[in-house]
Amino acid sequence: MNDLNNLNDLNDLKQFKNLIRNRKSDFDLEIENSEIANVGSDEGSDKEAFDVKEELHKLPNKPGVYIMHDLDDTILYVGKAKNLHNRVRSYFKENIGRGPQIDKMVSLIARFEYIVTDSELEALVLENNLIKEYAPKYNTLLKDDKTYPYIKVTLGEAYPRVMSVRQMKKDKAKYFGPFTNGGVRESIDLINKLYQLRTCNRKLPRDCGKERPCLNHHIGQCCAPCQGTVSEEEYAQRIDQAIDFLNGKQQPIIRDLREKMQQASEKMDFEEAIRCRDLIESVRKVSETQKMSDNVGEDKDIIALAIDGNETVVQVFFLRNGKLIGREHFYMMQVEEPTADNILTSFVKQFYAGTPFIPREIMLQEPIEDMELVERWLTSRKGARVHLRVPLKGAKERLVDLAARNAQLVLSQDRERIKREEGRTIGAVKEIEEILGIRPLTRMEAFDISNTSGFANVGSMVVYEKGKPKRSDYRKFRMKTVAGPDDYACMQEVLTRRFRHGLDEREEMRLDENSVGEDFGSFTKFPDLLLMDGGRGQVNIALQVLEELGISIPVCGMVKDDNHRTRGLYFNNVELPIDTHSEGFKLITRIQDEAHRFAITYHRSLRSKAQVHSVLDEIPGVGPSRRKALMKYFKSIEELRAADTATISGVPGITANVAEEIHRFFARETGQETAETTDMK
Repeated sequence: MNDLNNLNDLNDLKQFKNLIRNRKSDFDLEIENSEIANVGSDEGSDKEAFDVKEELHKLPNKPGVYIMHDLDDTILYVGKAKNLHNRVRSYFKENIGRGPQIDKMVSLIARFEYIVTDSELEALVLENNLIKEYAPKYNTLLKDDKTYPYIKVTLGEAYPRVMSVRQMKKDKAKYFGPFTNGGVRESIDLINKLYQLRTCNRKLPRDCGKERPCLNHHIGQCCAPCQGTVSEEEYAQRIDQAIDFLNGKQQPIIRDLREKMQQASEKMDFEEAIRCRDLIESVRKVSETQKMSDNVGEDKDIIALAIDGNETVVQVFFLRNGKLIGREHFYMMQVEEPTADNILTSFVKQFYAGTPFIPREIMLQEPIEDMELVERWLTSRKGARVHLRVPLKGAKERLVDLAARNAQLVLSQDRERIKREEGRTIGAVKEIEEILGIRPLTRMEAFDISNTSGFANVGSMVVYEKGKPKRSDYRKFRMKTVAGPDDYACMQEVLTRRFRHGLDEREEMRLDENSVGEDFGSFTKFPDLLLMDGGRGQVNIALQVLEELGISIPVCGMVKDDNHRTRGLYFNNVELPIDTHSEGFKLITRIQDEAHRFAITYHRSLRSKAQVHSVLDEIPGVGPSRRKALMKYFKSIEELRAADTATISGVPGITANVAEEIHRFFARETGQETAETTDMK
């Protein structure tokens, strides 16, 4: 069972298959591949060879997971079954009212494979792992585009820290969360103040005593384990108290702080009394009961959803220790024919497979498929009994109804936001299509040049797809053949390099498809429109480059006015005016500004590097690290120049050979003026 859960870490199907086959005895799984047809296989058979009856007869009457593949061996669907024989056969029955979406999927199936498991529970775990790994087209998927903060206690360290993280890892740390109400930072700061925990990144106890304690120690917010002032056992007690605090046990610390405040007041130590008072107020603020609470004081999640066509939003209320600590909505993708029970089933399995905390009770809007089985799975993951319930009356039913109303509100508001976003992106692209008479304009690439009087010539390429920036395809160019302020020549070099690279990649892919990997293809996709930052001159340069390379792509110039603001488009030797209030004009402006920003940012970085220069950079074997060590050891260039080889070799990180090279460099320089200042800052 543990091995099945570890399948979340696999990166490709081949690796998964190899793991299963190599560890067959550990899983105690019977694995068989049932080739329904050889369509899409290496033999290249056609679909007429598909013998569904013969292949279905091979299916065992055992629990397991089935995986549907198309002609390209892409995984279409992953499902689990109590009885593989009956479940898979049901897909190939006719006239059973399963809906057009399933009919379409079945029509695409070229082959399937299945994995027999010991129990239906193991099948559930394996199904969830495979869905998470491969995101099949016909599975309803939880859109995982949000990262929620967790509080992490680094128990794997000798002196643990409490910090905020966005990702839970399989390590020795203890995680609390997810938190959605934005109070994570405040809670961590309070815990560090209460228990005087360290916040530094020093490796302890290795680095104990090597450096002075930080400011937090001097202001009484760190017990300074880096100085050996507290033992690991004493520090561990502080960590245990912090964990109790995170588990909701705040009353003991409030009592202790009250006693300390009273004692400080009696001793007339009013500063300490005020500090204790402020801490008590901070604890109360962090642990403050929310507007909604449950008298039982247990951990619960309330889950409800809203459906409109193919759009689905799931709303979750997080109740911890009887308090509503937050709520969050989630989107479900690839929902073609949604039903509440199917969507809730997919959500529960996918969400709780990836969260570090599972509450004792999960309240649902409707009953889900395999409710008892999912309960058993959640119980095994939590290590304690978990209940799935559908409340029908009372306060719990009202909570579920409230979650449903919130989900509906999110869905309606988001729909309006999507409409506005589509107007800014897809709608704007359609306007540009109408102006230029070009369809479609899926991908647009814009180019710009930046330099300072010919110094540090650079070019930029920004990419917009469907009206949105695709930053992974952005590229920057440093001129190799152009010296001096010649924007036309720079643009010619940039365009030539960009499209020649693309042609080379296409040729490489054509010649050896098996060798194509992630390193190929970055320039392979050509745009539907080139946008040049400038008018006729830049457009003509682009057309000349494309003609020389034998490429046909429309080229459009983004013309600016005297104030360097977008004025119109230069296309087919004509400047086309654009309504400045239209979304198309705004998109062109954003593209032009983005190309300029990307170019000038790169130019400034190069210019800054060129201006920061030391005489030490001219010495062979002296890089940034050694330069820093030399600057730290010697007070000035003059002191270093006067040092002998033995003294220089005493600097940490400076070998004897490098020391000789440094000494030789300054010996050659004797009597010559240097631009280096004597004070090394």
